[in-house]
Amino acid sequence: MPRPTIPDRRDTLLDVAERLVLDRGFDAMSVQSVADAAGVSKGGVYREFAGKHELLDAVLQRSTARLGERVDALTAHLPRPVPLSALYRAGVEALLDDPLMSAAMLDDRAVLGEHVRAVGPERYRARFRWITGHIEELRAAGHVRADVDPEAVSLALSSVTIGLLSASALIGPLTPEQLRAALGVVADLVRVGIDAGASGGTGDSGVGPDAEASRAASRTHDDQEAP
Repeated sequence: MPRPTIPDRRDTLLDVAERLVLDRGFDAMSVQSVADAAGVSKGGVYREFAGKHELLDAVLQRSTARLGERVDALTAHLPRPVPLSALYRAGVEALLDDPLMSAAMLDDRAVLGEHVRAVGPERYRARFRWITGHIEELRAAGHVRADVDPEAVSLALSSVTIGLLSASALIGPLTPEQLRAALGVVADLVRVGIDAGASGGTGDSGVGPDAEASRAASRTHDDQEAP
């Protein structure tokens, strides 16, 4: 007897695949296990995706879009362009709330398994180029100090973020609150040392409205999360 048609089959398969990857890891996930959990035939999965790697690629693409939407929501009330420090803080908040994207940031083999090797280093390079290009745009618009090297800033922020996200494996378990506090320190260092017009920078004297808005946004977000 044929299985009943499932509305929004593609989204259902993506939801199931994301859950299985987080629960079991990519290597233990199979097309059959996704089909069984979604209540469709194996052929139904193949009608949407060529295989398990393509399925995970689609899951990661959806998660990346979701991450961007979360960052947009966290920075919606800030002036445009959003200061680098506020953008970094919002990006970290969104990343910490998304276990799949955190695993992707770290290339966590316990979660992504052989997919890490199959995809190769180009994803890192593309991410690095995007961050560098965004910092260049902010500098050209006068929102980042004119004397900073966008590539160096991009490398420093990426390295610090990866290091802090992997810190639990090196120094012992860390709570999300501890990670947020540490990454918040990095955002404050960016505000003081890199954002144009912040105290300690070489731009306009004083803190500047953008930096003050960033701090206000951080305080508001922290207040919302307090028990």
